[in-house]
Amino acid sequence: MTKDLSDIAERLDRLAAALERLAPPAPPPTDFAAAEAFVWDPRRHGLVPVAKVSRIDIDLLKRIDRVKGILLENTRRFAAGLPANNVLLWGARGMGKSSLVKAAHAAVSRETPQSTRLVEIHRDDIDTLPELMAVLRAASGHRFILFCDDLSFDGSDASYKALKAGLEGGIEGRPANVVFYATSNRRHLLPRDMMENERSTAITPSEAVEEKVSLSDRFGLWLGFHPCSQDDYLAMVEGYAAAYGLKLPRDRLVAEALEWSVTRGARSGRVAWQFTQDLAGRLGVRL
Repeated sequence: MTKDLSDIAERLDRLAAALERLAPPAPPPTDFAAAEAFVWDPRRHGLVPVAKVSRIDIDLLKRIDRVKGILLENTRRFAAGLPANNVLLWGARGMGKSSLVKAAHAAVSRETPQSTRLVEIHRDDIDTLPELMAVLRAASGHRFILFCDDLSFDGSDASYKALKAGLEGGIEGRPANVVFYATSNRRHLLPRDMMENERSTAITPSEAVEEKVSLSDRFGLWLGFHPCSQDDYLAMVEGYAAAYGLKLPRDRLVAEALEWSVTRGARSGRVAWQFTQDLAGRLGVRL
């Protein structure tokens, strides 16, 4: 019996050693001085530095002055170690929601260098949010703006529960050194037909959707972005043209910009920027 137990113990030791060799090595500690922005990689259980963030200057974001001011003030408070809210930027496509998040971080970083780091988590990795929150909580000497672009949920997707837990749930709550900014085309992050279906099949309809609708309540600030008028669109185009030195008579600039929007079937900040890129290319100007 003793020999049998010894053989079993030896085999278990060999098995444990083999599993340890197969396990991926632990990622090295993140050097937060290496970059001002990082992307969460759940497969490596680590943060990947971003050499250059794709963004534009905040002064180039036109006709969204109210939401720009609110987000800047919230970000400044957070950078200063004061209470700040999670923010949901919701509304029309192409109106500068994600651009504003990145631009606000850059603006506050210029005012108070090294005050915050921008960390992006992809929508498909949102179920690993609690794991990321634990990593950021451990880096208590730094402050993080956690950013998720185009956040929404469909069908039977249950990963919204990880978001709720990461934002406010649990006995630990949200880490004091983390604030969460998300963009979405939906105010409640869920499609209306999904919520209506819950109501129609539930015994208590009002309670059936409460859990899902309450997800957006985790964001203390809701900043709405609405479709832009023709004047707004032209103001964006003219702002870009002036900033980048695109020399073109105003009547011709307006005519070409309007033609561009008609061919796209839309007017938005994104369409204005795409027109600017095309114009700069034709004029031989580097942006």
